[in-house]
Formats: sequence, C-alpha cells, structure tokens
Amino acid sequence: MAAVLGTSMVTLVGVSVFIAALTYITYKLIGGYLNKWFMLKSVPELEGTYPLIGNALQLKTSSGDFFRQIEEITRMFYDAPLFKLWIGPVPFLILFHAETVETLLNNSIHMDKAYAYNFLHPWLGTGLLTSTGAKWRQRRKMLTPTFHFSILTDFMEVMNEQADVLLEKLEKKAGKGKFNCFSDVTLCALDIICETAMGKKINAQNDTESTYVESVYKMSDIVSRRQRKPWFWPDALYKIFGDGRAHDKNLKVLHEFTYSVIRERAAELSSQESDADQGKKKRQAFLDMLLKTTDENGNKMSHQDIQEEVDTFMFEGHDTTAAAMNWALHLIGSHPEVHSKVNEELQEVFGSSDRHANTEDLKKLKYLDCVIKEALRLFPSVPFFARSICEDCHIKGFKIPKGANAIIVTYALHRDPRYYPEPEEFRPDRFLPDNCVGRPPYAYIPFSAGLRNCIGQRFAQMEEKVVLSSILRKFNVEACQKREELQPIGELILRPEKGIWIKLERKATS
Repeated sequence: MAAVLGTSMVTLVGVSVFIAALTYITYKLIGGYLNKWFMLKSVPELEGTYPLIGNALQLKTSSGDFFRQIEEITRMFYDAPLFKLWIGPVPFLILFHAETVETLLNNSIHMDKAYAYNFLHPWLGTGLLTSTGAKWRQRRKMLTPTFHFSILTDFMEVMNEQADVLLEKLEKKAGKGKFNCFSDVTLCALDIICETAMGKKINAQNDTESTYVESVYKMSDIVSRRQRKPWFWPDALYKIFGDGRAHDKNLKVLHEFTYSVIRERAAELSSQESDADQGKKKRQAFLDMLLKTTDENGNKMSHQDIQEEVDTFMFEGHDTTAAAMNWALHLIGSHPEVHSKVNEELQEVFGSSDRHANTEDLKKLKYLDCVIKEALRLFPSVPFFARSICEDCHIKGFKIPKGANAIIVTYALHRDPRYYPEPEEFRPDRFLPDNCVGRPPYAYIPFSAGLRNCIGQRFAQMEEKVVLSSILRKFNVEACQKREELQPIGELILRPEKGIWIKLERKATS
C-alpha cells in the first residue's frame, strides 16, 4: 500500500512540475507576444490583422503572387516611414526608405539575421550568410583576405573561359528566332562558381539537366514558402504535413555534391604538398584557401565549417549573379539607345579584337558599369532581406521592441521617386558620377550595406562585366518581352516567372 501511495505521489509531483513548466512557458510566450503587440500598436498595419495569427492568412501562397502583394503594400504605405506585418505571433517591420534602412543597417547592434533565416540552416548551416555574433565576426575576419582584389584577378581566366563556352552555345541560337536565355546564363554562372569556389569543373553548361541547379531552385522555393507559413515553422508539423520530405531530398543532393568536392580537393592538396616534383602551378580556388585558413590561434577550419561556407558561396555566388546578368540582358535588349552606347564603349576598348577581357579593360567599361548598376536597381538579385532587432530602439519616432524582425524591401527602396525620378524607367545615366551626388548611400543597396554587406560583391561585379561584355561584343540583343510580361518572382532570389526571352544577331566582323 505504501509503495502504491509513493508511486502515486511521484506521479502527482511529476504531473504538477510538467503543468507548472508548461504554464511558465506559455506565460513567457504570451507575455512576450503581448508586450510586442502593445509596443508596436502605433506602427501602421494592414486591416484585418488578427491576434496570434496576424496577417498569415492574408498572404498569398504562390511566390509570384506574394511578391506582387508585397510590392502593392509598399506602394500603399509609401507615405509612412514604415509599417508592420504579423506572421503568426512574430512581428515584421517593413522598411523601404533610405533614412529608416540606414538607421538599422548602420547600427552594429542589429546585425543578427531574422528568425526566417533559421530555415536556411539545414542547407547553409551557420556560415557567413546566416551566422551571428562572435562566430560571424570571426568568420568574416578569416574570409575577407580570400576576396582580395589580387586573388579575384586570378579568377578572370576562369570567367573568360566559361564565357567562351556560353558564346559557343549562343552561337547556335543566333539568327534563329527567340529563345529563353535564363538557363544558359545560369549554367555559365554555375560553372564559374564551381571552378573558382571549389576548383572543380562540372561542365554544367553542357549538361542541361543539372540536378544541382534543379535542387537549388527547388530548395529556394521550399524555404521561401515555409517562411510565409508559421503553422509549418515547427519541424514536426513541417515533416508530417509540409514539404519536409521534398526539403530533405533536395538537401541530400546539395550536400552530397559539395561534400564530395571538399573531400576530393582536400586529398588533392595533400598529395600536391607531398609531391616535391609538382611543376605546373595549379589554380587556387576559394576552397583551397579555406582548407589552409587559420584563425588568430592558428586553428584550421573543420570540414563542417568549410562545407557551410562552400554551400553559401555556391548558393549566393551563382544564383544572384546569374539573375543579375539575365535582367541586364533583357533591359539592354529593350533599349536600343543603351545598347548602342554599350557597343560604342566596347568598340573603344576592344576594337575588332576577340581577345579575353582583363582587369584594365573592366576599369574602362564605365558605361557598362552604369548599365549593370541600373539593372540591379530595377531588379535587385535579393529583393528583400531581414534582420533581428537585438535591443529596444527607435525608428522614426516609433519604439521597436527587442525580438521584432525588420525586412528591408530592396525592390521598393530602389524605386523611391525622391532619388530616382520616374523610377520604373531604365536610365543607366543615373549612375554617372555627377548624377550620384547628393543621393543617400542607403538609397541603393543591391549588395546590402553596413558591416554585413556582401563579401563577394567585387567578384560578382567582375563576373557580370566579363560575361556581359563577351556576349555584347559578339551579338546584338533584342528583348522579346515587355516589362509587364516579366512577372518577377521574389523568393530568395528575384527571378522572372517565365524566363528571359531574347533574339540574338551576330555582329558583322571587320
């Protein structure tokens, strides 16, 4: 009898402790939610915002419709310095004016990525894109030397070689009517990043059924859908009712690819170091530098650390640049007067030569540089990104609580008529030096800004100039879509819904 009573008492105590813990957790969660709700009450919001679920049911489910919805809402709230959306119990402050964006990005306190980036962790780990705090600072310090200009210059050979492969493919399509160039340019960018980041030729341009590219696109779509649906944020619900299986299947493809390359490259480097008769110097890749990089204590990065950064380079280093080059081709092909100016500049720099571009050539391509910048203004590769508010602060007179998230909508920021009159017009002259005077630096941030700006922006700009100049030296481009037919899709990267359709005509050779 005593034993039974003892067991009952233990069970009762256990249940009481469980209920108390559950009550405390619920109290903390509800308390935190209510605190944010009341602090943010004065911030403008959409009609129909409900407690706990917020605006989640109002948000469109398809990526294209969702992006157009955000675009429309930013226009609706243009006269407000910011507005808020609640996605479930999580508040998001939407920023798209230079002065509010600067308040956030120029502050070293608010450097953590927002909660929504957690859904990238299975893919990218906590590499440079997603890490926070001390790990981000240490990793950024370690990786910055690998993006030194002298090292980037060595990569130009790869960019030129892969541009040649692209030209061979485009040659077969020139003069034969319209075609979708999106995949061609993307596979070129993938070949470039594979060889420069990992030292591996994968010949993606000659393998149109690239499972890696397909998995990158699928994973981007899967992650962006999950970010918009708070009921799928818990892992258990996501695996049972959401895209958990598709997520894991694509993740396996992505990780197996980069893991195998890292393992092969580490073995190659080891054999090279032990072979005293190595005559020919092999090209260095980012991966080689990562395998040799040490921190201030002399510790090397682990293979898991390296995989995080390689996966990040592979994602950010090909998809963003490919999208930028495709948008630029459409815009050049839509504006004959711009195309003509680019042709004149290319003629001045290269004449009738078919030699590869070098760093001195790129410095002289000032108008093409303006074209690329204006294309990135209209179609920034990353249409929005988010940060976490790490301590209570004020933005334009509104008190913002710690734990809220801020979304910077680059796409809307770049259309501010105060700094870009007739913002939908494609005008590369906006970026001539004299025309930039007085424009706030945070009114144009295609590579983010502040301490967490994109570490690879010089690499991207170099690649875009090399590839675009190679195409435009050989072909005249004509766009086959009107702007309204492009239908941008804002997932992790800004893409056109139905690709970029162009016609190419060979230039007359002298």
